[in-house]
Amino acid sequence: MAESQTVTDARQALGPTGVWLGALSREPAADQRAAAARIEQLGYGSLWEGEAVGRNDIFAQEAVWLAATSRIVAGAGIANIWARHPATARAAAAALVEAWPGRFVLGLGVSHAPIVDRTGQTYRRPLERMGEYLDGMDGAPDAPPATAPRVLAALGPRMLALARDRTDGAHTYFVPPEHTAQARAVLGPDRLLIPEQAVVVEARPGVARETARRHTAGYLALPNYVRNLERLGFTDEDVAGAGSDHLVDSIVAWGEPAQIVERLHAHREAGADHVLIQPLGAGAKDALRQLEELAPLLTS
Repeated sequence: MAESQTVTDARQALGPTGVWLGALSREPAADQRAAAARIEQLGYGSLWEGEAVGRNDIFAQEAVWLAATSRIVAGAGIANIWARHPATARAAAAALVEAWPGRFVLGLGVSHAPIVDRTGQTYRRPLERMGEYLDGMDGAPDAPPATAPRVLAALGPRMLALARDRTDGAHTYFVPPEHTAQARAVLGPDRLLIPEQAVVVEARPGVARETARRHTAGYLALPNYVRNLERLGFTDEDVAGAGSDHLVDSIVAWGEPAQIVERLHAHREAGADHVLIQPLGAGAKDALRQLEELAPLLTS
């Protein structure tokens, strides 16, 4: 399958490195606008966040960031398919593309059973559900002509294959470079591959791992992430609790800025088009501090 113009244009707009900063959506709107402008000024190519049903609307959030900036791409990582009708998702994405051409990437994801079940819906057959959702988007009546690059949150081979066959690529999360290589093998060369990489700019192992484990603990309680890690060869001992040192060090890059940059290069060598760094720590201000330290090595 040949590379589409949408993929070519997205690769050029995104550049090598972006930012995944879910903590930013919990800040006051004025602080979000200032942070988005600063991240753009530092030279990062994109700014992404996730969506929890009932806590935030990702399309409205992206509009806040786009309005505060002039170049950076806003990415939905992900728009939760349980949050809205597929025709509504297509219309919302089209509105952002029309207002800010070339500056929005739509990531779609099936989320997680514990999150979806709390909304009163029943989490079921995620792969089938995603296929139905894409059908609904593609068959939406009176659909706006403008479209955004569309990628799927994908970890396992079947969801990656669906991303390859039905969308412009995949957005992967909580993965080491070894997974990036496997994902590229499934996607082929003509689809976008955008992994997230959590980071802690901290050289002291004990301090860095303590921060990292506050991140890994929550995700290791979600079965789909655990299954993906097991496919990669991690053991029951690795995924227990907040994770073994081996797992924590594989999922979270920590150390001096140059050490973190090496991990990002490993993702690119494994086939990533655009790597999203997620700085971990004490909220958005601490994240911005780390982005400031990393920027000279990443955006020159």
